[in-house]
Amino acid sequence: MADIFEVPQPGNDLLEKADQVRLASIIVNQTENYNRIEALNFMAEYLEKNTKEIINANNEDYARAEKKGISKALLSRLKLSKEKLNLGIEGVRKVGDLPDPVDQIQITRELSNGLILERKTVPIGVLGVIFESRPDAVMQISSLAIRSGNGVMLKGGSEANLTNTAIVRALQQGLNKSGLDENAICLLTSRKDSMAMLNLDKYINLIIPRGSNELVKFIQENTRIPVLGHADGICHLFIDNEANLEMALSVALDSKIQYPAACNAIETLLVHKDIAPVFLEKAIPLFNSNDVKLIGDKRSVELGLKYEASLEDWQTEYLDLILSIKIVDDLDEAITHIQKFSSKHTDGIITENVSTANKFMNVVDSAGVFHNCSTRFADGFRYGFGAEVGISTQTLPPRGPVGLEGLVTYKYFLRGDGNIVDDFSLGRAIYTHKDL
Repeated sequence: MADIFEVPQPGNDLLEKADQVRLASIIVNQTENYNRIEALNFMAEYLEKNTKEIINANNEDYARAEKKGISKALLSRLKLSKEKLNLGIEGVRKVGDLPDPVDQIQITRELSNGLILERKTVPIGVLGVIFESRPDAVMQISSLAIRSGNGVMLKGGSEANLTNTAIVRALQQGLNKSGLDENAICLLTSRKDSMAMLNLDKYINLIIPRGSNELVKFIQENTRIPVLGHADGICHLFIDNEANLEMALSVALDSKIQYPAACNAIETLLVHKDIAPVFLEKAIPLFNSNDVKLIGDKRSVELGLKYEASLEDWQTEYLDLILSIKIVDDLDEAITHIQKFSSKHTDGIITENVSTANKFMNVVDSAGVFHNCSTRFADGFRYGFGAEVGISTQTLPPRGPVGLEGLVTYKYFLRGDGNIVDDFSLGRAIYTHKDL
């Protein structure tokens, strides 16, 4: 992995762009709630007006990427159908429907007579987002940034340059129409700029990487800017011996095939030994008919799987129609396996026993722990956040799908009337510490 000092220094052009975003973010920061909602509505309107151009650009990007032979997972993320674009536009508008995350008063406290403390939420400033494929992420991230009063510098993968450019152009047109500075959303297109971004600690307040394990780890190790994100998406689903069989089959299938390239798709299925024979008898032909390659431990192979798993399989995020299966003796063994191999993204259990489910959910230390539902629900849009800027698997907040609440911080505001600390040491004043 490259040392931090090997990351290129930003050139004058990039420094100028970064300063433009910084200044534009200050303007967005000062706008009223209705101004930011209006901006999102115009952004959605101009995305609709430019639908044809965006789809054509994506078709060209996709054709080029296909010729280059990039992976199926990246191709799947790159493809922007009209339906997917419309969902993205709907997401932009829904972000505008969410409560204002800025200027929310968290604490109002009288410290002493005439000395009032407030803690209020404020925008972070400028977000730097680096992502691969996923042109729909441009819409999600930009809408969340503007709604939360921030500016954003975006760097997508070269495979999506034409699509990203068309989308950002439409978003900037919407910003202009609303009266805000279009520089609040900036797209970088060169690899050199994406690496040099990591040295913009005087301009960017938070880096959010969305992409491969290698990309995220490189960024985490090569910047002084705080990083929000996750490297792996190794998600598990445990089928308990008290599971409803039909539910278990349905949820397991959805968790794997609904969108296998997503970070919240399961990579490992753990099955209780008591239910394994009857479950696998139905699951193997079901997964096979959906083109899923099944790899299992020795006990799974004895029950009909063709391919035996290695240690590496339990540590692999396939992002493809491949699923590792392990038979476990009990709940404790399932939890032990998850604690060892999970990336702390999302892990689930299928069981009719509420006590078993509660133990699983309380002990498994992941950002999302699910009971009797698909891991694919781990998503900002599905959580009602309108959209997400990324997913964090770190223990400190924000955690899980990060929406508006993860894009604000807070400041302390203290208002007085000539108060001095020396008065308290001399007994001329006392602390009341009364919440108002």
